[in-house]
Parts: sequence; C-alpha cells; structure tokens
Amino acid sequence: MFSADQAFCGFAVDDTAAARSFYADVLGIEVTGDDHGMLELHLGSGAHVLVYPKDTHHPAEHTILNFPVEDIDSAVDDLLGRGVTFIRYEGVDDRGIMRGRGPDIAWFTDPAGNILSVIGQPTEG
Repeated sequence: MFSADQAFCGFAVDDTAAARSFYADVLGIEVTGDDHGMLELHLGSGAHVLVYPKDTHHPAEHTILNFPVEDIDSAVDDLLGRGVTFIRYEGVDDRGIMRGRGPDIAWFTDPAGNILSVIGQPTEG
C-alpha cells in the first residue's frame, strides 16, 4: 500500500567527496554515507535528503534546496564568512539578496552547481 509517510527527496552531484565537504564543513549539516557512494543530509526538521553520484550530472536550473532563515542579512553574512559566493541574478542588491518581490531570498551553489537558497521568513507581529 502506498504511503507518503517516509517520502524524501534527492539530487545528483558529480563529486560526492566535494559534496560531503561542502554540506558538512561549510553548511554544518550532518552528512552520512552508505556503501553505494550515496550521501544522506540530515536536516534539523528531521527530514533527510539523498545525494547521489551521477557521472553525467548537469545542475538543475532551479533551486533544489531552500534554507528558511529569520534574518536573511545575518544568514548571508554568516555564509559569506564561510566562503559561500552568492549568485548575482538581475534584480538582486549588492549583497546578492532579492528583496521586495516575495520573501527576501539569496541564491548560491554547491560544488556540483546545484542551486540552493536562504529565504527570509516573515516575522509575525
């Protein structure tokens, strides 16, 4: 019987060692591996994401993973301090943040070129 209770998402990379280093050492995410060269990202929400090797990997042209943050400016500063470079899409400010067109958001890539983001969450009040 089908059940979505244990559903998870995944994405490909061309170099799992580089991916492990980026996600664990730069972003501070718990990363585990298995015998087949695949990685698992353990997110704070309890969810996990499969990261699998693909020799013919082509990065997605869309955001594959979003990290909600309360203060996008602090998150960007933190990631800049860790060596992350933000994508300079048209319409972003000098820090790489798109503001005023929905939630504030800033995009960056992993070593395989997959697009990630930090996305500001509206404050209640």
